[in-house]
Amino acid sequence: LEQGKMFGGCTSYNRVWIPDNEEVWRSAEITKNYKAGDRFLHVQLEDGTELNYPVDPAALPPLRNPDILVGENDLTALSYLHEPAVLHNLKVRFVESKLIYTYSGIILVAINPYKELPIYGDAIIHAYSGQNMGDMDPHIFAVAEEAYKQMARNNKNQSIIVSGESGAGKTVSARYTMRYFATVSKSSSNAHVEDKVLASNPITEAVGNAKTTRNDNSSRFGKYTEISFDQSYQIIGANMRTYLLEKSRVVFQSENERNYHIFYQLCASAMQPEFKHLKLGSAEEFNYTRMGGSTVIEGVDDRANMVETQKTFALLGLKGDFQMDVFKMLAAILHLGNVEITAVGEERSSISLEDKHLGIFCELLDLNCDKMAQWMCHRKIITTSETVIKPMTRAQAVNARDALAKKIYSHLFDFIVERINQALHFPGKQHTFIGVLDIYGFETFDVNSFEQFCINYANEKLQQQFNLHVFKLEQEEYMKEDIPWTLIDFYDNQPVIDLIEAKMGILELLDEECLLPHGTDENWLQKLYNNFVNKNALFEKPRMSNTSFIVQHFADKVEYKCEGFLEKNRDTVHEVLVEILKESKVCEQSFRSSLSLLMVTLNATTPHYVRCIKPNDEKLPFEFDSKRVAQQLRACGVLETIRISAQSYPSRWTYIEFFSRYSILMTQQELSINDKKQICKIVLQRLIQDHNQYQFGRTKIFFRAGQVAYLEKLRSDKLRHACIVIQKSVRGWLQRKKFLRIKQAAIIIQQYFRGQQAITARTLKQTWAAIIIQKYCRGYLVRRLCQLIHVAAVTIQAYTRGFLARKKYRQMLEEHKAVILQKYARAWLARRRFQNIRRFVLNIQLSYRVQQLQKKIEEQVKDTSQFMICTTFFLVISALFRALMLTTGLRELKYPSYCICHVLSPFFNRVLESHFQSQKEIYENEIEGLNFKVEHLSQDINHLQKLFREENDINDGIRLEVSRLTSENLVRSRCQTKQSMFLLLSNTIQMCLWHKALKILQSYLKPRGVVVNMIPGLPAHILFMCVRYADYLNDADMLKSFMNVTIDGIKQVVKDHSEDFEMLSFWLSNAYYFLNCLKQYSGEEEFMKSNTPHQNKNCLKHFDLSEYRQILSDLAIRIYHQFIIVMENNIQPMIVPGMLEYESLQGISGLKPTGFRKRSSSIDDTDTYTMTSILQQLSYFYSTMCQNGLDSELLKQAVKQLFFLIGAITLNSLFLRKDMCSCRKGMQIRCNISYLEEWLKDKNLQSSNAKETLEPLSQAAWLLQVKKITDDDAKEICEHCTSLSTVQIVKILNSYTPIDDFEKRVTPSFVRKVQAMLNSREDVPQLMLDTKYLFQVTFPFTPSPHALEMIQVPSSFKLGFLTRV
Repeated sequence: LEQGKMFGGCTSYNRVWIPDNEEVWRSAEITKNYKAGDRFLHVQLEDGTELNYPVDPAALPPLRNPDILVGENDLTALSYLHEPAVLHNLKVRFVESKLIYTYSGIILVAINPYKELPIYGDAIIHAYSGQNMGDMDPHIFAVAEEAYKQMARNNKNQSIIVSGESGAGKTVSARYTMRYFATVSKSSSNAHVEDKVLASNPITEAVGNAKTTRNDNSSRFGKYTEISFDQSYQIIGANMRTYLLEKSRVVFQSENERNYHIFYQLCASAMQPEFKHLKLGSAEEFNYTRMGGSTVIEGVDDRANMVETQKTFALLGLKGDFQMDVFKMLAAILHLGNVEITAVGEERSSISLEDKHLGIFCELLDLNCDKMAQWMCHRKIITTSETVIKPMTRAQAVNARDALAKKIYSHLFDFIVERINQALHFPGKQHTFIGVLDIYGFETFDVNSFEQFCINYANEKLQQQFNLHVFKLEQEEYMKEDIPWTLIDFYDNQPVIDLIEAKMGILELLDEECLLPHGTDENWLQKLYNNFVNKNALFEKPRMSNTSFIVQHFADKVEYKCEGFLEKNRDTVHEVLVEILKESKVCEQSFRSSLSLLMVTLNATTPHYVRCIKPNDEKLPFEFDSKRVAQQLRACGVLETIRISAQSYPSRWTYIEFFSRYSILMTQQELSINDKKQICKIVLQRLIQDHNQYQFGRTKIFFRAGQVAYLEKLRSDKLRHACIVIQKSVRGWLQRKKFLRIKQAAIIIQQYFRGQQAITARTLKQTWAAIIIQKYCRGYLVRRLCQLIHVAAVTIQAYTRGFLARKKYRQMLEEHKAVILQKYARAWLARRRFQNIRRFVLNIQLSYRVQQLQKKIEEQVKDTSQFMICTTFFLVISALFRALMLTTGLRELKYPSYCICHVLSPFFNRVLESHFQSQKEIYENEIEGLNFKVEHLSQDINHLQKLFREENDINDGIRLEVSRLTSENLVRSRCQTKQSMFLLLSNTIQMCLWHKALKILQSYLKPRGVVVNMIPGLPAHILFMCVRYADYLNDADMLKSFMNVTIDGIKQVVKDHSEDFEMLSFWLSNAYYFLNCLKQYSGEEEFMKSNTPHQNKNCLKHFDLSEYRQILSDLAIRIYHQFIIVMENNIQPMIVPGMLEYESLQGISGLKPTGFRKRSSSIDDTDTYTMTSILQQLSYFYSTMCQNGLDSELLKQAVKQLFFLIGAITLNSLFLRKDMCSCRKGMQIRCNISYLEEWLKDKNLQSSNAKETLEPLSQAAWLLQVKKITDDDAKEICEHCTSLSTVQIVKILNSYTPIDDFEKRVTPSFVRKVQAMLNSREDVPQLMLDTKYLFQVTFPFTPSPHALEMIQVPSSFKLGFLTRV
């Protein structure tokens, strides 16, 4: 093979695939270089066996892909594309990773796990909805989403072709695609069209599915369901077409097989009252249900399924009468099978008229029993001259009975399908449709008959359409990328189709033989031999048989037994029995025409392919039989797709992917170029010398087979070399550090050792002598020093004592002189203090007498003028003062007038101040009153003018109303008429103004314009003041009208701005504050605890608004939920790109080959969301909520909900993206979580519990990073991952994907070990988190600190017509 030339041929340590009889292919490692001309290849198998494998130099064994490429989502991402690589990749994914879906170019390969998996819930559907195919792990929902998206984008009909052999899971796959469409395209009507479409599945499975040796629920017919959509791409109806019902199963079942399910369901319900008239019993009592010997399926409750079938009939509008008619015909078929036909001689037969089952059969179908008994044993032959009634043998009569049973069931089946289509019929016009084809795959058994021939013929037609489509897509891809297109040889099965359907082909010869009166299978087979043996390479005659023929189909050679071909093709039923058919009908013609119509339909749509694979025949969960899988891969066209891709450039990388993956191979000079596309070209031209091995497209690089493996080897070598350099440096540093420690220890040891060696006798004597000399020397020096210190101390003491004695003498002299001076000074001071005291006492006496005199004068002379009083008082005081001076002998006083003024000044000041103050207050009060009157009158005039100008129309209506009232009430007094008119005018104007105020508050206020420099919830406070005014007037009608208008107005604003985050935030805040105001001023004690006394005076007096509080609370909850939905819709597109796909950490790129299905995020790295985008969006939400005054508790609840959404969507996407489950991605996720935690800390929101909602994601990131090898690792995982369920932990472990060869995969044994440890957990076996889950919202009561009388209405509100009362 061409791959064998890689790395210079088959060299040592390369791994290859060699054929094996049991496992199809086995992996082996080359132990000796292969040289040209060698006949053997020396290899070692994985079990250690040495083998000399004989090889053909022209066809060396296929090379094995690097381990890093094993387990890919898309088989086309493999560097070496061949059968063993495909088989091994599927096995690794299925057995080790427990992944049942894999892409192979445009095909989805689905392997039946024979086990219920938690990957089909609504959460999974929503996760795949809107996603590109390459962005998520392969899934049947991804194919359905791609079909739905292409239909909506291109307005073109789509088809999903689901094929595979019996037991491969075709029916389940088709059912899931229909369920996906029903979920993502729900209509807004109440017709429940989606439920009806899904309800058609249980009915068709009941009447068209049966137990076979390969499958307990095998579809025995082909079905093409067209799901119709309107222009909004919502389901409006459906239509079903069926193909090739296996009618022979009605009258014959092989061993361990059953008839159609509906018969057993009916028998299981025979004892129910509504079915007693059918006179049925257990399934063992009827020939048509006991023939296979297996009437019960393990784990299936036929009676419960019957109830479900009846429910689905009712859901489709097929009521009880129709159901009972169907059950009558089914029961009649069972009784017909029990009719006893006895032989009368060799050429005649008869049926007893007393036969119980014949009577029941005729009774149920309202037939004549005598005629039925006669014509089941006779047939009418009409010739040109006469009509002959000919008796039939018993065998012929039994065949006629069985043919009648088959015909009845066939017509009943068609009738049920027709009624289902009527129930799914839609009145509107179909815009587009998506067809789901569930049909047999290629079949080959030990004995193959007419049914297998028709099935394989249909698959030949489908394979031809598939080949052409694949070829067309390849050509379009090359043309789109501007790469030269060279014709690629692919298998064309047109010759085998011509063999079957062309003029004088197999089918035409069969029809011709059926028309002959004495045509037989043997005659027809002889014609085939004569026409095709040795003339057509696709037709062969078996060597050991003369009753068979062989056809070389695209998948394999199939040997068909000719026995029964004519009988099944004729499907003869006598017209006397049925009274419908007049002649024999050729059923193959009907099948050919319906197949032709199907191919026309498929060719007019965009096809999507699902190939279902049966992993083993024992129906064991996750058991992989390589031989059986290889057979099916060859039969379903997967390997043909691989072969077509491998002939050209199978590996395709975008420039961004190539740059990210192989930047390690680039030099600094190359990396300095700004154009990444140019860098990729330069690097490739340097790394791969043969330019024919790759092509540069517009957006992608195309590689031939093996080139990606070569690049991976270069990358691994570069990383390995880098590791060696790092290891070298680290080991060198460690060795140097160790050497220095050893060197230091050696020096210390040497030091002590040398010291020990130096100790001798001479040395000891010298040391002792030195010590003696030192002793005497040190003693002499110390004594000498002591003597010097003693002499110095004595001298210092002598001088010190003399100084102190002299100082004491001088102090005694100074103290004696001071005593004499103190004596004279104290005498002078005593005399001075006595004089001051006497003067002070005289002043006090004078002041007291003056005050007494003032009081007497004020009491006696009140009416006298102030000036005379003051003058008289001054004279009296002067006289009094002089008398006092004479009396007291104070003649030395120099300024008597000054003293008088000093004494009288306070009195004069008080008198004058009181006089002027009284005059000033009088004048100011008069001026203020006049100004207030002027201002009030001016405001009233302006207010009334503006009011009457704005409400001119209202006033006109009021005038008309007043005129009418005046004319009707002339008998009343003029005063009463005027009073009524003004009361009506006042009430009408008030209501109009209130409505206008509400309209302005609810419609014209813009959040950004309101929140600036204003108290939080100002509109809510204004609304409450209006409520309080109505309470003040005790007007119940006014209050009720205002509250209703307010609530309805808020609802309308929220409805009109349901996607406006700022408006929702604004009105959520105001609804919350309005609710709090209604509580705070309700007068209830529990809400009044924090009120000030003045706030309690403003409580409502007359009305209990608890009912309105509940309505307003419900409205606030609705606003909150819509508010959360808008935030989630805004941030949801950023979560996966920012949290998972964007790589901010240097050197941890995890991009790998993606194959045909390219990730949308890998197309271009511009304008993509990053973690910064998420943080900016969160900051925008936070700042907007703060600006609108949203309560801190509500804000915390909103942030908690957002963080839960971020964690849930990220974790769900991680579960569904195997390419993201790596150690490096775990590091990136943990880094992103730290950014979110830092944001919470920065906004002081740690108490919101938002961080706890990220715990499952944090544990998943930890699980990706932790070691996963030993028992201790398993125990640590079980102890740490408490927020993840068992299913989630196992899913992550199974999906763990190494990015480099240096990482190891998680072994299945380790996964089983962890699973066993987690068995004791009682958690929900649910894989996905519910992203629609909403935490319960609570509205805490927070009283407003703002006094109502202090609130001012800004002019920007345009509420000038509101006046504070």
